[in-house]
Amino acid sequence: METIRPVTVAKGVVVGGRMPVLIMGPCVIESERHALMMARLVARAAAAVGMPVVFKASFDKANRTSHDSFRGLGLTEGVRILARVKDATGLPVTTDVHESSQAEEVAEVVDLLQVPALLCRQTDLVDACARSGRATSIKKGQFLAPWDCKNIVAKFRAVPKPSWARVDRLILIERGTSFGYNTLVNDFRSLPIMRGLGVPVIFDGTHSVQSPGGRGTTSGGDGHFAPALMRAAMAVGCEGVFLETHDQPAKALSDGPNVVPTRELKGLLSDLRAIHDAIGRRPPPQPRR
Repeated sequence: METIRPVTVAKGVVVGGRMPVLIMGPCVIESERHALMMARLVARAAAAVGMPVVFKASFDKANRTSHDSFRGLGLTEGVRILARVKDATGLPVTTDVHESSQAEEVAEVVDLLQVPALLCRQTDLVDACARSGRATSIKKGQFLAPWDCKNIVAKFRAVPKPSWARVDRLILIERGTSFGYNTLVNDFRSLPIMRGLGVPVIFDGTHSVQSPGGRGTTSGGDGHFAPALMRAAMAVGCEGVFLETHDQPAKALSDGPNVVPTRELKGLLSDLRAIHDAIGRRPPPQPRR
């Protein structure tokens, strides 16, 4: 079992550092105005509990259930808006990359590249993210056992990095496992198992309650369960929490059923901070001999 290597995403934001890190924002960039409003709201909510935060929003949702669903504003406009968010708020930002050709361009702006769960085994995509030198989070596929993430870690570490990127900067994200049709379930053993690979692990609470394709042409979800799962993950031990949030979930253009409404952030984040303050973050348990 390896010692967890902390990952510096930006100044003051270290995944695996003293404080758990929050990754928060709407599922998709709906407009520049909305992204700026949500980023400022996210910044205030995180500051109120003294936890570092990375703003998250996708420029493209390439795996929507239906071709009729809103995908986003595209790479060029999306990256421009993320740069505007950084300049206006000072927050580090993260977004999905779906193709290896996108990694270099996106890495010029964002502080943390994100590989979606369904693409976690795409070797060329993992390689491109690693070669960029940018900190990268890779979501564990819903189809993978947690111990199989060792191959993801090995792929990322095997790639030559730029000379300025002195260390590998890889984060794994747990987002649930397929459990029958349209259903995900969380096995919280996955957190210490994945952390035992020597990388920080973030728990994705809102995608863990998703029902992929559960509404026929859109995904459903049980967002009211997400806070309970995030509190449990913090108690089990992880380096941070990923959650999508929206000011009007019923009108969200993607994943509205799973998000935490912004009006509930204060209570949830206060709970997460209280759990961390009460028990800290213990290292992964060692097998008994």
